[in-house]
Amino acid sequence: MDIKASDVMKLRKMTQAGMMDCKKALVEANGDYERAKELLREKGKLIAAKRSDRETTEGAVLARTNADNTKAVLVCLGCETDFVSGTEGFQKLASDIADTAIENLPADIDALKACKVGNLTVEEAVTDQTGKSGEKHVLACYEKIEAPYVGFYIHNNKKVATIVGFSKKIADEAVKEIAMQITAMVPVSVRKEDCSQSVIDKELQIYREEVAQEGKPAAIAERIVEGKLAKFFKERTLEEQVLALGDGKQTVAQYLKGVDPEVKVIAFKRYSLSD
Repeated sequence: MDIKASDVMKLRKMTQAGMMDCKKALVEANGDYERAKELLREKGKLIAAKRSDRETTEGAVLARTNADNTKAVLVCLGCETDFVSGTEGFQKLASDIADTAIENLPADIDALKACKVGNLTVEEAVTDQTGKSGEKHVLACYEKIEAPYVGFYIHNNKKVATIVGFSKKIADEAVKEIAMQITAMVPVSVRKEDCSQSVIDKELQIYREEVAQEGKPAAIAERIVEGKLAKFFKERTLEEQVLALGDGKQTVAQYLKGVDPEVKVIAFKRYSLSD
């Protein structure tokens, strides 16, 4: 069957697939657009299977909030190369997935994969994009927060982002300050009381092994371990951290008290393609 350039362009506009891929699909489908689209989707599944062991260290990390800033979502669409992550088709899909997440607030990442993006599920759309680019794509992260007031920060390279929930509404400038702090300084929890026991146990094991190698007496060794743990809390829990963009003296807790003595950070989620 003779496939015209206009037919190829029409399918390309419908699917965003490459010109040669569109032509081959139309030839195989005898000019049937719906069948050709199905063939392109099947190609995506085949490529995804062949490249399943590839690392997806590039991509886009995005965040969204609802209209009244009481709900926030964080999503990451991953791929293999920075080149593909910068393409219009990839960025649009990442944005569409983020929009779908905030509209539906699915329970978890599997539920998000089942949500619709246009006529496809998110999972199908990701596989479809794999076929168009020839690279592995993966929905790498989905997190959500619900709080009296929420906000987010997306770094300008879209490789890392943070969503954060507060106990009450505060100024946008303060929201950005706290979200940027979390993005840059990577705290493990809001305050030391919230730090998981597994994290504490891991740190204690490291410190005790370090001190044991120094041959200190047991009583002194334990005090050293306690001091190291206190330093860990100071450096890795949000409220005790020194404000990164401040004067080097003010902690995050002190900064928030100055903004509003009643406001507290309830929760946060952070994701980075570099971690």
